[in-house]
Amino acid sequence: MMTPNTSWVDAVKELTAKGEAYVLVTILGVRGSAPRDSGTKMVVCANASFDTIGGGHLEHKATKIALDILAKGEQTQHLEHFPLGPKLGQCCGGTTSILFESFASSHINIMLFGAGHVGHAIAPMLAGLPVKLHWVDEREELFPEVAANNTNHVITDNPVDEIASMPANSYYVVLTHNHQRDFDICSAILKREDFKYLGLIGSDTKWKRFQQRFEHRGIKKELVNKIACPVGLSNVPGKLPMEVAVSIVGEIIGLYQADLEPTPNKQGVDWTELKSMIDEQEHNAKKTVQSQEQKDNAELS
Repeated sequence: MMTPNTSWVDAVKELTAKGEAYVLVTILGVRGSAPRDSGTKMVVCANASFDTIGGGHLEHKATKIALDILAKGEQTQHLEHFPLGPKLGQCCGGTTSILFESFASSHINIMLFGAGHVGHAIAPMLAGLPVKLHWVDEREELFPEVAANNTNHVITDNPVDEIASMPANSYYVVLTHNHQRDFDICSAILKREDFKYLGLIGSDTKWKRFQQRFEHRGIKKELVNKIACPVGLSNVPGKLPMEVAVSIVGEIIGLYQADLEPTPNKQGVDWTELKSMIDEQEHNAKKTVQSQEQKDNAELS
């Protein structure tokens, strides 16, 4: 659980695990007097900030810039140069260059129905992935005492009602201890017509019966054909809970990785680019200061 005293290191770790967007704010360079030294960092997310780059107007301005970057929802780098005296009215009088690195949120939402043996094998695997897991079961005693950072334990006697809370293109894994409940859950997901993945545990006989029942209910055949049943990768055999779990999670990873944009060969900002950007912004800042001084002198004469 994060608090205002959480360090930027721990904040990055937890926000990354939860799949939440954040901006890492780093003081790259300092000239003259400034509140904090080069290398100082803070983290800004939608509703909080962690650690500090010195407080005051500089931190207030940096936080506002970080929130503006978050609002765009992009994964990018941005550099700002701050003359602390003329631009921010701080008594330090030095100059500071700050790098803003934004990390987009995870859009992979998974709802896992069932806290039995297979569910318990799947959940820890998903806890280590950049996803948001909603784990649903009516038996509170079956859940771990502490939920993983990216996991929400949903304890309810009406699991079908939870489906409406999920965003479009969500992933669903259905493996409860009750065939009728499995059918009702799948029917509700199919009626939404906006799921990315629907995996249903069961035998070939169970799947044939479900197909017949879906047909009798008038559910579109093309939607029914999107259900993965038996669930998981066919080339990962085995019936042990861990073997089934590896098969299912492997299938999910393959799907969401296929949708991810290719990782660029170059990431971050090269130091030569940073130097060029800093020099340019410092030059512009000096011109601003000189212009203000000339204006002040003109008014005094």
